[in-house]
Amino acid sequence: MQELNHYIDHTLLKAEATPAQIEKLCAEALEYHFASVCVNTCYVPLCARLLAASDVAVCCVVGFPLGAMLTEGKAVETRLAVAAGAQEVDMVINVGMAKAGDWAYIEQDIRAVVEAAGAAHVKVILECCLLTDEEKERACAAAKAAGAAFVKTSTGFSTGGATVADVALMRRAVGPEMGVKAAGGVRTRQDALAMIEAGADRLGASAGIAIVKG
Repeated sequence: MQELNHYIDHTLLKAEATPAQIEKLCAEALEYHFASVCVNTCYVPLCARLLAASDVAVCCVVGFPLGAMLTEGKAVETRLAVAAGAQEVDMVINVGMAKAGDWAYIEQDIRAVVEAAGAAHVKVILECCLLTDEEKERACAAAKAAGAAFVKTSTGFSTGGATVADVALMRRAVGPEMGVKAAGGVRTRQDALAMIEAGADRLGASAGIAIVKG
């Protein structure tokens, strides 16, 4: 297993996050060599400047946290974020359309973001706490068909976060070809190791330093 720090997307997505807090997030990510920082799109230019020429990627969220915006809006936000320096894009699916069983809509929504992202990797947030197991499997299939790089458990802003059972289900659903990101409530080294054991190869966490320090 690679070192835990290389699994972690060091995350700050709160509405009240300030530029100073984002600067601190980037400094911590540089110090601990995390995989990325994960921020809202308004902070992509700042992170891109602070992390230039480093081994820390700039990740942002799109259509966050509800996923219920127009597909065209998600695509535009993605395109602007990538132009500003985002290397990874974590998009939220339209959960209502998933609950309605409109999988063609879900796949098209994801594909629009994948196409807008270009070379940037797209991670698809399912918001597992709101879906049945069958819906999770169908969402994973849609993400795979649309060309996404990862599926991700949660925004961390809904009724529940990552579970070992969901990570294992998603890993089975996408196979070895895609990444699986566990996010929401991953706060300790024990949590992190359990998610990795279940099949996660990326962890979204605001507690990244506590995780690596054990």
